[in-house]
Amino acid sequence: MSNQKELRIGLIGCGFMGRTHSNGYNRLANFFPDLEYKPVLKAACSRNKERVQAFAKQWGYESFETDWKALIAREDIDAVDICTPNDTHAEIAIAAANAGKMILCEKPLSRTLEEGQKMVDAIEKAGVKNTIWYNYRRIPAVTLAKNIIDSGKLGKIFHYRANFLQDWTISPELPQGGEGLWRLDANAAGSGVTGDLLAHCIDTAMWLNGGIKDVSAMTETFIKERVHQLSGKTQKVGIDDACLFHCHFDNGSLGLFESTRYARGHKALYTFEINGEHASIKWDLHDLNRLEYFDHSDDAIVRGWRSILVTDGDQPYMDKWWVPGLIIGYEHTFVHQLADFFKSLETGEPCHPTFKDALQTQKVCESVIESANSKSWKDTGVEWEE
Repeated sequence: MSNQKELRIGLIGCGFMGRTHSNGYNRLANFFPDLEYKPVLKAACSRNKERVQAFAKQWGYESFETDWKALIAREDIDAVDICTPNDTHAEIAIAAANAGKMILCEKPLSRTLEEGQKMVDAIEKAGVKNTIWYNYRRIPAVTLAKNIIDSGKLGKIFHYRANFLQDWTISPELPQGGEGLWRLDANAAGSGVTGDLLAHCIDTAMWLNGGIKDVSAMTETFIKERVHQLSGKTQKVGIDDACLFHCHFDNGSLGLFESTRYARGHKALYTFEINGEHASIKWDLHDLNRLEYFDHSDDAIVRGWRSILVTDGDQPYMDKWWVPGLIIGYEHTFVHQLADFFKSLETGEPCHPTFKDALQTQKVCESVIESANSKSWKDTGVEWEE
């Protein structure tokens, strides 16, 4: 598209998420050429000069900074993309909002509900565009599930089940804290699998099935002490290694959620299943282009689970990619979220999930931890509007 307007991007954080977001920016114009705006990669920021300089060169950023405050202060930055550990989200986002910058922030919104509320307040006061990177919504099969549910084909929903299983922290020799391992440090992460993995499950669940009303949870920390990577000292582990909770949704359905980093053999097993009055749906991240669908209205002699390969041009997002039968992957979800964010600049509509949406997920996460600690049911206080 000729005469596209520029949206000048400043990226903070050059780790795994910085790479996925940068790839998204670089692919956006190739596959979504009709957007009114195009990204211009102005600056990348990280504390290590040599590393951020190499990152900027590799991914096509025009310049780099080693101080995020300097990046936010730049007049040639329109939008700040936050790809840093959880303990920095609030400070950076609030500063960016006060500077009038649009904000794209990695999930979860914050470590605590209190931090998250301050972020929402800052965004609303500044009136700046914002979104949180809950990217699994943008997997075409998951978006198709949303479309099917919204069409009423499932009828009344009875059950929602989800899990997110990994195995990378089983070794007691693994340290906590510092580069690459900040997710094991409660001060940096806020929580363990609840904020890291279940937050994805919760966001998807409320997007598909509405608000979560109350929760009953249990958590476990299997390895009680680990050496801290920065200090070299053995310290108590404050995160949850595993979490199970069940819940009531606002629509009357029951939910069951499980997450652990101690499921040997699983690297990123994320699944959900939804059972309705007339039909059911299930999905598996390991086969992310397929949606499993059961419709009880089918003739009895052919009734059964069907596997829908989500690659056709009339299915969500797929008209932008290849031809039917050719699949896409994890990295494309970030292109899709950017496409939706850039489109929202044209329409004036919010790009969900917004900070306010993500605050509702934070309410559930905090209620889960409180429930596990008190061994009691907890109301979430969720106000779901999407």
